Amino acid sequence: GVGGRLTKEDAMAAQKTQAPVAPVAPAAAAPGPKGERQERREKMTNLRKTIARRLVAVKNETAMLTTFNEVDMKPVMDLRKKYKDQFKEKYDVGLGFMSFFTKACCMALQEWPAVGGRIEGEELVYSDFCDVSIAVSTPKGLVVPVIRNAEQMSFDQIEKEIIRLALRARDGKLSIEEMQGGTFTITNGGIFGSMLSTPIINAPQAAILGMHNIVERPVVVEGQIVIRPIMYVALSYDHRIVDGRESVSFLKRVKDLLEDPTRLLLGV
Repeated sequence: GVGGRLTKEDAMAAQKTQAPVAPVAPAAAAPGPKGERQERREKMTNLRKTIARRLVAVKNETAMLTTFNEVDMKPVMDLRKKYKDQFKEKYDVGLGFMSFFTKACCMALQEWPAVGGRIEGEELVYSDFCDVSIAVSTPKGLVVPVIRNAEQMSFDQIEKEIIRLALRARDGKLSIEEMQGGTFTITNGGIFGSMLSTPIINAPQAAILGMHNIVERPVVVEGQIVIRPIMYVALSYDHRIVDGRESVSFLKRVKDLLEDPTRLLLGV
């Protein structure tokens, strides 16, 4: 324009000749922090809801207490090692620790029936039979099928029934009847490496025995320090039904039977 001034015509001419501006690409998203943490959510299964509800009810509605002892497992392990091959050949089933514990608990329950009792309304109910519930871990949660009349069963019958119930549990095929009516429960956290625990009662039962892992520990035997395979055992019980004398005596009886397992065979 005149005198070097910028006119409207100059601006319009410049706009027509201006090179097109390349579009600006959006800025890339900043990478997440190293080791980014994530969460996932899934609905509780009906089984998990039932387990949760029952466990909370037990804690709120019973006077639960736990007593402990230790068992020298050498006698059972020696007996098992000596006869397991013959046992397997004759009965076509392995000889495990659960049959020893089941037999020992049945004998102790017959001597201390309150440990196998329950409360119904304002009455205490005692059973002269041993329907032993066995805790089985499954992908969907914990279930406790029942070995009926375990006090009448032999070692091989107990082992076969445990295997049958465990397989049905893991396949999700247990019936309601197979999980109802137990008088006492045994749970074995030792298979997962547990050293000690306070198991929760399987209501309406009065007590539950917790087995744990076997660890070689120094103990005193006849005045000498020796290394023995020791298992800690725990008995949780409902103090409304079971007194301290009964619970401690029951667990001591189980210990004595396991440390002299020929008594299990003789019933003494």
